[in-house]
Amino acid sequence: MQTRHLSLAILAALTSAPLYAATPEDVGERTDATAATAASASAQTLDAVSVIGRGETRQVQRISEVDKQVLPPGSSGQKILDRLPGVSVQSNDAFGANEESQTISLRGFDKNRLGYTLDGIPLGDNSYGNYNGLSIARALIAENLTGAELAQGIGSLGVASTSNLGGTIQYFSSDPSSVFGGRASITMGEDNQRRGYLRVDTGEYNGFAAYVSGVHQDADMWAAPYQNQTTRQFNAKAVWNVGDHRFGAFVATSRVSQANYAYLSKSMLERGLGWDWNIYAPDWDRAVAAAYCAPATFNADRCAFVDGVRSIDDAYYQSRALRDDNLYAIDADLRVAEQGRLKLLAYHHENRGQGHWWAPGQPSYPGTDKMLPISIRSTNYTINRQGVTAALSWTLGIHELEAGLWWEQNDHNVERNFYYISGPFLDDVYLNHPDRRLFDQDYDIRTRQFYVQDRMRFMDDRLVVDLGIKSPNTRMRAVARPGTETRLASGTLTARESVLPQAGIGFKLTPNNELFASYAENIAAFVGGGSGGPLQVSPESFAASAGLEPEKSRTLEAGFRTFGERYQASLAAYAVKFDNRLLSLNPCSSIEVGTRPECVTRFINVGSVKSHGAELTFILKPVDGLQWYNALSWNKSTYQDDYLSGGQVVPVAGKITVDTPQRMASSELSWNHDGWFASLRGKYTGKRYYTYTNDQSVPGVTTFDAGFGYTFGPGLGLQDLKVSMNVTNLTNKRYAGQLSSFAPTDPTGTRYAIHASAPRQVFMTLSAGF
Repeated sequence: MQTRHLSLAILAALTSAPLYAATPEDVGERTDATAATAASASAQTLDAVSVIGRGETRQVQRISEVDKQVLPPGSSGQKILDRLPGVSVQSNDAFGANEESQTISLRGFDKNRLGYTLDGIPLGDNSYGNYNGLSIARALIAENLTGAELAQGIGSLGVASTSNLGGTIQYFSSDPSSVFGGRASITMGEDNQRRGYLRVDTGEYNGFAAYVSGVHQDADMWAAPYQNQTTRQFNAKAVWNVGDHRFGAFVATSRVSQANYAYLSKSMLERGLGWDWNIYAPDWDRAVAAAYCAPATFNADRCAFVDGVRSIDDAYYQSRALRDDNLYAIDADLRVAEQGRLKLLAYHHENRGQGHWWAPGQPSYPGTDKMLPISIRSTNYTINRQGVTAALSWTLGIHELEAGLWWEQNDHNVERNFYYISGPFLDDVYLNHPDRRLFDQDYDIRTRQFYVQDRMRFMDDRLVVDLGIKSPNTRMRAVARPGTETRLASGTLTARESVLPQAGIGFKLTPNNELFASYAENIAAFVGGGSGGPLQVSPESFAASAGLEPEKSRTLEAGFRTFGERYQASLAAYAVKFDNRLLSLNPCSSIEVGTRPECVTRFINVGSVKSHGAELTFILKPVDGLQWYNALSWNKSTYQDDYLSGGQVVPVAGKITVDTPQRMASSELSWNHDGWFASLRGKYTGKRYYTYTNDQSVPGVTTFDAGFGYTFGPGLGLQDLKVSMNVTNLTNKRYAGQLSSFAPTDPTGTRYAIHASAPRQVFMTLSAGF
């Protein structure tokens, strides 16, 4: 399986943009016969990695380099996935890279219950306050993304993830070009968007090839006060082919400063604050007046709300996320005898991050003449993790055997501090020497996972049977540091399972028509550190949570694929059981709190979720250069159990799960001819609930994105010159993007659950290959 994944990455790198295409002069002495053989091999590989998973025993969808054309350069790989069936990607920026507001849901599972890797390197659970990884937007420069594979529901056994209850997303970086050259591009757009990208490839020398690349991006927020945001990234990759062996190395650094947009509620929209409502900055006096209305700093003479504001949480002065990451990896793919291969990967990731919020009602310099009703609350994160993966594959008769392991050690710290301020300043720096320390926790997270699988082929390869198991074990130990205002727990949680089975079957009815079916079980490690979780609670709460079970899923899916000269199609149906869902709540009534040991707010397994649905993909290529991609999906995910909160029954049994559209549809028309290219994508996302009892929702929405341009041939000393334009949210539809906060009920619509969508934005890019 991983061999096919590697083939996908290499193929896409060799067949991607004109930047890396070899001219006749570059090829030089290569014979026509050699070229024909290479073309034949490429065609076979392309067939093997079809976008709808030809030959797979599970539902698989893929994207490639060409699928990026509809979105502006710099768009995260996650946003590109939005056209796939069953996928809902939301963000409040055009690039899908603002981490506080970006999310993805799949078949009723949110982003933290999916698995993510980059070239096999585990990326963690994609949470905003991450404790075990980093987003794909930080791990890889978007221009270096060559493809991705989404396995809805059932991921590959070899994927290094502890959160893949609902499926896996494997991203792939482009390999170095075999020809010396490079590419430079500049993107300009609205809101002072400025993005520069440069990549230089060494070309191949005695089997060795490498590239270095970098990005610098500046952009303002699309809403007042239009604060600046910056991204600086560096990627380097090297590949060395020695006979039948392949060695590689990868380096990625990222320095990100993102201004966070204000949350909205339905009440705020009804009061006329509007989709462009944002933070108070730079209006310091207004922020201070509102903060004097907070209970802890209330001053009747100075408290003032204006222009539709009714609460201290309707806005705040400003908020910002700072993230620094360094990621390193080395790998080897070794031939073992005639029938085997051994793949090895070692990686190291270090991160520091701070999330700043100018907190109203948290005074600076209390009890002094310098007192202000605002201080900066900062949640500080560090990650220092390293790991190895290994996989040995062997062909023996009808058997394709594979066994592998993954080990990771992760040292993580999370602390929350308050910093006193004397007035406004530009919030774009890491803060040190806090005035108050709310909590401070160290985490030691050890992961071990082993898997073994066998692919058996019968009836001249018409029948394929996959059988396998994996055995995950994640131990999370937290130690609360002393000298803090809040006591947090010290303790250990372990999520492990001796045997998690997975099975699949594929049968070719004809060479171009096939059936598939698969079944898998998975568990998720307990969430930790910066993402909260059952250890970031009081000692009493942790003690009351004894016996907590890890979340678990069981997925059954089946489908049909068909292929023709001008079309591809896939139809899949699935059923999922998600058990041991975790929520933080207090089951006792307010009068009982403090009277019994179990009456503390704690994490509780509140029951199950059942999901079933269907997904259709249809791709038509009526003439060369023209493609029409379509995807339809239907899902019904419902809670199965009521639960107790505050001594009252919360009646959620039979209700639709939050942030889960029941219907989605996407359609994309792409055209390439004589240097011209154009793409138009439409996506319908159905109604989504943000309360467990379904008393509040946001309506369905249809959005459009477009991209078009022209690639000139060689000239002026350049290999090619490309000019393109991208328009996101083409019809300027304003709607609720990410849903960020969920509750049992919200009768007055005052919950701050919504991040607004970005308005229409236009970007121009000039790109040159040399």
